[in-house]
Amino acid sequence: MQFAGWLGMFAASTAVLAGCNGTDAADQSVAASQLAADECPSEGVALQVLGSGGPIAEAARAGTSYLLWIDGEPRLLIDAGAGSFLRFAEAGGNLATLDAILLTHLHADHAGDLAGILNSGGFEGRTDPLPVIGPDAAPRFPGTSEFLERLMSKEGGAFAYNGGYLDGTENKPLLRARDITTADGSGEASVLDISDDFSVTAHPVNHGVVPALGYVIEAGGKSVVITGDQSAASTLFAERLAATRPAILFAHHVINGEQGQPRGLHRTPSEIGELAGVMEPDQLVLTHNMNRSLSRIDDSRAAIGESYSGNISVAADLDCYPF
Repeated sequence: MQFAGWLGMFAASTAVLAGCNGTDAADQSVAASQLAADECPSEGVALQVLGSGGPIAEAARAGTSYLLWIDGEPRLLIDAGAGSFLRFAEAGGNLATLDAILLTHLHADHAGDLAGILNSGGFEGRTDPLPVIGPDAAPRFPGTSEFLERLMSKEGGAFAYNGGYLDGTENKPLLRARDITTADGSGEASVLDISDDFSVTAHPVNHGVVPALGYVIEAGGKSVVITGDQSAASTLFAERLAATRPAILFAHHVINGEQGQPRGLHRTPSEIGELAGVMEPDQLVLTHNMNRSLSRIDDSRAAIGESYSGNISVAADLDCYPF
C-alpha cells in the first residue's frame, strides 16, 4: 500500500478514536488546557480544586477533591474522589504535611482514591498520627472508621497490606478516625480541633439516604464554605450559615436544569442561588460539574442570578483560589 494510503487510514482511525472518546481535536485542546495547574501562592491561604467532576468519567475532570494550602504547604485534604490521586501529585500534595483528611461522604466520586493517596504517602516517612474525619454510618454506608477498617484492616481489609495505618506499625502513621453524627442533615455542627493555623467546622447536610457533611474553613480572618453534595432539605445548613459572607462558596453543580436528576440528592441551580443569596459570599464557584450540567451552564447562571448577584465561576481541575 502506498504511503498516502497508510496516512489516510491513520487519519481516519484517529478520527474514529476521537469519536469514541466523545471529543474532537478542539475539545482535546480545551481538555489539555484544563489540566494546567494554577500555581497556588507561596504565601497566604488558598483552596485548590483538585477534582472538579462528578461520578461519570468525563474528559479532564477528576472526582471531587480539594487541597488547602497555607504558605506554600498542603495542610488539609478534603475528599479524594476517583482520579484525584493524579491531581494530588500534579498539585504537589504530600501526606507528610497534612494536618487531617476530611470526607464529605463515602460515594466513590468523593472517596474512591483515598487508598491510593494513602498508599503513596506510606513512602514519605511520616510518623505523626493523621486524623481522618467524615460522616457516621447508615444502611449500606459504613461510618468513616468502619470504612477505613474495611479498606485496610490486617484481618480481612481490601488492602490489608496497608494495615499499619490502623495501628501505627510497619512505618505507617496512625490514622485517627472520627465519625461525625449527621442525622439526615439535622445533626449538630462540630468544631474540629485540627490546627492553630486554621479552623474547621463540619456541618451535617442532607444528601438523601447518604450520611454527608459540608465544611467551613476559616484562616487568616476569612472563610470558605464547601457545600458537599446536599439537597435543598439541608435547611439547617442554610440557617446556620446565613449572612456569614464567606470569601468563597464552593457549590456542587450536578443537576441539568431545574428538572434534572438525581432529585432529592442535590440542589438545583436555583436552589444553589438561594443558598448563595442567603450566605452572601464574595464569590460562588460551581464545582462537582458534569457534562450534563455544563451543557446548560447559561441556564444555571440565569437561575442562580435570580437570588445571587455576585461573581460566579466554574471550576476546572487544579484551579487555585486564594482567600
